[in-house]
Order: sequence, then structure tokens, then C-alpha cells
Amino acid sequence: MRTEKLFFCILLVFFFCLEFNRGQNNGKTLVDVGVVTDVDTSHSKVVMLCINMSISDFYSSNPQFETRLVVNVGDSKSDVVGAAIAALDLIKNKQVKAILGPWTSMQAHFLIEIGQKSRVPIVSYSATSPILTSLRSPYFLRATYEDSFQVQPIKAIIKLFGWREVVPVYIDNTFGEGIMPRLTDALQDINVRIPYRSVIAINATDHEISVELLKMMNMPTRVFLVHMYYDLASRFFIKAKELGLMEPGYVWILTNGVIDDLSLINETAVEAMEGVLGIKTYIPKSPDLEKFRSRWRSLFPRVELSVYGLWAYDATTALAVAIEEAGTNNMTFSKVVDTGRNVSELEALGLSQFGPKLLQTLLTVQFRGLAGEFRFFRGQLQPSVFEIVNIINTGEKSIGFWKEGNGLVKKLDQQASSISALSTWKDHLKHIVWPGEADSVPKGWQIPTKGKKLRIGVPKRTGYTDLVKVTRDPITNSTVVTGFCIDFFEAVIRELPYDVSYEFIPFEKPDGKTAGNYNDLVYQVYLGRYDAVVGDTTILVNRSSYVDFTFPFIKSGVGLIVEMTDPVKRDYILFMKPLSWKLWLTSFISFFLVGCTVWVLEYKRNPDFSGPPRFQASTICWFAFSTMVFAPRERVFSFWARALVIAWYFLVLVLTQSYTASLASLLTSQKLNPTITSMSSLLEKGETVGYQRTSFILGKLKERGFPQSSLVPFDTAEECDELLSKGPKKGGVSGAFLEIPYLRLFLGQFCNTYKMVEEPFNVDGFGFVFPIGSPLVADVSRAILKVAESPKAMELERAWFKKKEQSCPDPITNPDPNPSFTSRQLDIDSFLFLFVGVLLVCVMALGNFTYCFLAKDQVSYLDKVEMSPCSSSQQMPVKRKTQLNMSQVHDQDSL
Repeated sequence: MRTEKLFFCILLVFFFCLEFNRGQNNGKTLVDVGVVTDVDTSHSKVVMLCINMSISDFYSSNPQFETRLVVNVGDSKSDVVGAAIAALDLIKNKQVKAILGPWTSMQAHFLIEIGQKSRVPIVSYSATSPILTSLRSPYFLRATYEDSFQVQPIKAIIKLFGWREVVPVYIDNTFGEGIMPRLTDALQDINVRIPYRSVIAINATDHEISVELLKMMNMPTRVFLVHMYYDLASRFFIKAKELGLMEPGYVWILTNGVIDDLSLINETAVEAMEGVLGIKTYIPKSPDLEKFRSRWRSLFPRVELSVYGLWAYDATTALAVAIEEAGTNNMTFSKVVDTGRNVSELEALGLSQFGPKLLQTLLTVQFRGLAGEFRFFRGQLQPSVFEIVNIINTGEKSIGFWKEGNGLVKKLDQQASSISALSTWKDHLKHIVWPGEADSVPKGWQIPTKGKKLRIGVPKRTGYTDLVKVTRDPITNSTVVTGFCIDFFEAVIRELPYDVSYEFIPFEKPDGKTAGNYNDLVYQVYLGRYDAVVGDTTILVNRSSYVDFTFPFIKSGVGLIVEMTDPVKRDYILFMKPLSWKLWLTSFISFFLVGCTVWVLEYKRNPDFSGPPRFQASTICWFAFSTMVFAPRERVFSFWARALVIAWYFLVLVLTQSYTASLASLLTSQKLNPTITSMSSLLEKGETVGYQRTSFILGKLKERGFPQSSLVPFDTAEECDELLSKGPKKGGVSGAFLEIPYLRLFLGQFCNTYKMVEEPFNVDGFGFVFPIGSPLVADVSRAILKVAESPKAMELERAWFKKKEQSCPDPITNPDPNPSFTSRQLDIDSFLFLFVGVLLVCVMALGNFTYCFLAKDQVSYLDKVEMSPCSSSQQMPVKRKTQLNMSQVHDQDSL
């Protein structure tokens, strides 16, 4: 059958050549051009038919042109060296002015060097590797699209569905490797990781393909990008389906290297590809294209027209136009100068004198071809649209397009601005059938059930085992890991949408002791010895530089705890402590000042304040202190004396009530105050402090200025309690720094003795550790949020943190675990306004008295006291005296 097809192709080529020579060449200049192709392949048949149809169509529509192309075919025999030999033969023996082809990028790599050496333009319609662009040869023109152009639609698809890892599967040659640098850069732009590259040899056997597929099956990544030839891809997907890699959960994306040749793949292979997404070269519709397709189907009903045939058609047309415009002058080759030595065949080619002019003309050719707009930009065609297809049953279905500037759209006339910022993938693409006929979008990540378990490292702690505890089963000698962190992790794993198989591996030495601190444990994930770390691992910046953390599952930080002491010394002078010594002294002075002022105002007219000097002095003291209980025996009559006594009574009332309340607090309540109030006070005094061993706190304390000699490590809560209770004078510490979760456990055990006074360091909290770029980070973080918002979180809190806090409130929500009345000592500032008020009344009363005394002499004052305008109340003592005298008169009369 293959021989019949080849014979049919040769007959068609002969037919076109015969028509060309018979009707078109009379009086025209014949220009030889070469075609390097694999003659015995289906591609070559289509390409040669299109090239000859292009020549026939072009000169039929342009009979006035003076030049005619003559095609000379060179068989590359599907070999790189064969392509080079064919090109050398065409240039040396046929002196072709340009070469169309070759088919593969590897063959083109050699031909580019030959064209550069001989100044013969090489126009390729199928060599798409970006590596060829890096050669920067001006004589290489690409009448096709470079593979790196389709990286952008691939990037857009991956970003749209949110996949975080992609495994490229490509052929091991220039064609396969050329796309990788651009693909890697594009995926890095959207933070997508490439954990593995699957390289398939061009001549790989089915067994070798199966081995590679099994490796991919045992990987967690489920998104694969395939970039290879169609014949290898057909065998690859048949094996993939046999091994179960086309089941729900997998994602396959094909480049146009396979999709553009899908018609050449047998039905069995296409059925195996069902659910695959593909990037296809978009050929815009036009009347000329539809007319050509109709003519093709009528002439060659059994031959499928490919996009490479259309590019070959357009490239031939461009070459015919360029040769006509360049003219026919100087189409010779310069000979090699005879140097008297043997030269290689490549050196003996000579230089085309027509080549430079033809090259410049080709770069300016522009027209509307069958494959779209034809114009060389930087030596190659520039696409603006790619079609996105979905393979269903034995064919393909268009689900959208990628447009430069608009991204992914369902229809070509759709604008990106019409799509909402909160859109989903359904707003960008049509309905997709995924592998295994899955309806939902694959997550792109899954722990393989047939693969190895996740190796999860856990810290080996000697204290605070409520968070993480590692023990050995005495019967089975197996490792048993318990604790709050472990229970929380297991609750998170149950929330994941897929099964995760794992095993806990303690970070310990053979003798059972810890193998290092937490930095060492986290670093094991970076080294690949652990797949994750679960435990009380604090999220820190320096650690996040080489591992990834999930969202924190418990709040953390560093707290300073100190011992609580009672500052009140309960001795025989305890009654003096409610008031400060200044207030005591001010009160005593005020007592005597008020007593003396009242005596000055009353002693001349009040017999209670008269008498011998000793009696008057005792009266002053007695009156002053009797006001404390509001029971003075003496009466006062003057206005200013009464005003002063009223003000003094109010002050004494407030002062005695405050004293009573403060003394009651001292006698009935224990006032526990911290010995240290801040980290800065520890630094200023040069105190010794404690810290958790194996914790990051040591580095933080050194950064703040604590010398190593003042830092004492501890492991357990009992050791911390012993250091704090001893104090610095007995070899202990003044304070201790613990992370908040450990601090909660510690204060829950010793809540009546210690208190957290400051939180000097803030950190994010405890998180689970994974390698950088692991897709598990996002899934586990979402699961952490689900658990944290569910009743399960409170259940775990009560199960582990409340066991030792039943008699103590939570030190975080209620920082003072033993609240008490901690009244401060009363000072003069609390009663200053009242004392000043009494003093003002005293000054005013004494001022009034002095004024009255100086205004009149003492005799006049005593005789005419009733007429005195100074005080109406001063008449009372006179009336009383008069009454006394009248009684005496009556007594005398009775006698």
C-alpha cells in the first residue's frame, strides 16, 4: 500500500512538472531552486504536492513574470547527514538559488551552516525549534511558527486552572529540547514548578516508554506537557492508557507538534488521547483557502492536507515573488581560488552572487497566503492566535482560542475586557472532557497510592510533651507519636480531598536522644531526607528561605515570665502602709494647723477655749484629733471657725474612708506583683535569664544584646520552675523566655506563682514544613483553615491545653491567672485639692481676724463687741456674759 502511495505521489509530481514545462517556460528565465525533504514519508508527499500546486497557481495567475522556478528535489532519507549531502549536491551540481526545507529541526541545523557558507537562503516550512533562532544566521528564514510562541497559551491554561506543578515530556533532540528554556521561564513567572523532566528517546522502545510512564505514575504531579513527534506520541499514549495514566485526575497538554498532525495518527492512539488538551496552529478562514481545500479534496481524496503543506505553498509563492523582483542579473556562483591544496567539499561550493539580493527581497515580501498573513519579522512568521482543542472520541473539538493581548477566550471576537475579574475557567473556555470522562477539573496533584509513603519528621522532645511526644511500644518496639500537633495534623489530613499515606520518623540518634535543634530538623526537608516536618515548628524568615510553611495552625510568640511576689511586709507597722509618709506628715501638720486656727478665732469669746495656758494647749490638741471621729466636745461660735471646721470635716471624712479601704485590702488580699516588668529591665540590670533549649529564642536574645554568660537553657517545665524559684542569687534566673504554647502549659501548671509580663518577640506561629514548591502546601493550608473554623479545633484545645489549666484560667485570654486587689499606697497627690481647700479657709479666717484686730484697739473691741461689723456671731459671748451677770444680781437680791 505504501508503494502505491509513493508511486501515486511521483505521478502527480511528474504531471505538474510536465504541465509547467509545456505551457509556461517558453521565453522565460528558468531559476533552479532546491527542496530537501524525506521523500518516502507522508509529509513529503503532501509538501511536494503543495509546492508544485503553488508554482502552477502562481504562474497561471501571473503569466507576465519573466522568471520560472524549477524545483530540484534532494532526498534527505530521514537523516541529518543525508539532508546535508542533499543540500551540498543541490548547491554544487544544480547551483540552486534557494532551498526549501528541510523537514526536521536537526536537519535544518546543518543546512543553516551550509546556507551561511554559500550565501544560499534556506526557507523552512517545518523546522520550529527555538534553538535555530539562536544561530542568528541571516540566510535562514522560517516560513512557520517557532515553538516558543505556543508557550504563552500553555502558560495561560495552567494559570487559569491553578495548577502548581507541571512535568514536561519531550523528545530527546533539538526539536524537543528547544522549547524548554522558554517554557521554564514562562512557568516561573506564574510560580509553577517543574519537579521532573521526562525525556523520551526518538527511537525508544515500548518497554522504555513504559518504564518512564511508571516513574511518572509514582510521582504526585498529575499535569503533563507533551512535546514530541506524532508517531512517537501515538505509541506513548497507547502505553499511558494501558498503565492507567489516562484515568480521572490526570491532565495532559499537547503542543502543536502532535495536534497539527492528529489526522496522521491512527484511531487507536487518538482514542487513547481522549480528554487531552492541545495547542493547535490557527489557520484563519478565507475564500482562497476554502477554494484550495475543495480543489485538494477533489484531486487527492485520500491525502489529508496539513498546515505544513499550506506553509510550503506560501513559502514557494514568496520565493517566486522574490526571485521575480530580484531580477535575473548575476545568478552565478563564484569559484574557489585554487590554493594548491586539497579543500573540502563544503569549501569548494563557492559563493552565490544572487543570494544577498534574493535575501533582501525575501525579507520584504508580504501577501495574504493560504495560511494567513505572510510576512517575515526577524526572519520568521509571527502568530497572533492559537486554537485550544479538546480530543474527544476519535477527533478534536475546539474549546477556545488564545489571542495576543486578550488571552484565553471562547470566541475570536470576544474581548478580555468583557470578562469579569471574578470569572471562572468556564468564562474563558467551552466545556472540557477530562481524561477518564471526569466532570470536575483535576487538581493536578495527588499522592500516588502505589507510591511510597510520605516520610514525615517529628522532633524528639524531652519537655512539654503535650505538644509532641515520641515513645516506643515496649511490645512491638514501634514508634508511637502523640501530642496536640500530631492530632491536629491528622485532623487536617482527613480534610484533604485525596488520600495521603505517611509515616512519622523521629528526629533522633540511635541512642534515642534528639539529633539536633529545630533548624537542623527543618533542614532535613531541604536535603530531601524528609518529605515534611510535623510538630511545634515555628515559622521563621530564615527557615522559609529553603522550605515552605503552611498557614500557622496555632498562635505563637515569645513571652517573658517572672516570679510573682507580695511586696507588702506584714509586720507590726502594717497599719502605717496604706498612706505614704508624706501624707502622714501632711495630715499631722494639718491637724495642728486647724486646731490652732480654731483656737485663735475662739479663745477670746469662747470659754471652752479659755483657761490656763496648759489647759488651752491640751484643748487645741484634743479638738484637732477629736474631729477625726467627728466628736469634738468644744463648741465653736464664730462664722470663720465653723467654715474651717466644716471643710476640715469633709477632708477627714474622705481621708479616713480611703485609709479604711486600703488597710482592709492589705489585711485581706495577697498582692502578687512581678519582680521584673520588661526585657529592657533585665538587660539594664544584667540579670541572668533562661530560655528553651533547641529553640530559636537563643538567637533572638543574642540579637537583643544578652551575653552568652547570662543565658541559661532548660528543657522541661520543672527545670524552668526550679531556675525561677532559686533566683539569680542562688544560681537561678530572674526571668525565662518561652514560646506562647509552652508558656500556656507552664502557667497552667504554676499559675499562682508566675506571670507573663511581656511578649517581646512576635512570630507567625507553628506551621507544617514541606519542600519549596510542594503543591501540598496550598492544600494543607486550606485544610488547616477548615479545621480551625470547626468544633474539632476547640476539642483538641480542651483535650491538650486544658488538662493542666482546670484550676487556672488561660494565661493568654486572661493574663493574670490569680486576680487580686492590688491597691497602691495612698499619696498626697490623691488629696491635694482637699488640703489646699482647707488651707485657703484657714488663710481667709486668719486674714479676717487680723483685719478686725488691727482696725480697732483691743479695749474698744471688747466694750463694743456687739456693734462690731466684723462678725455678728461675736455678740453671743457678750449676751451670755450679760445673762450670767444678771443671774448673779438676782442671787444677791435673794440673799
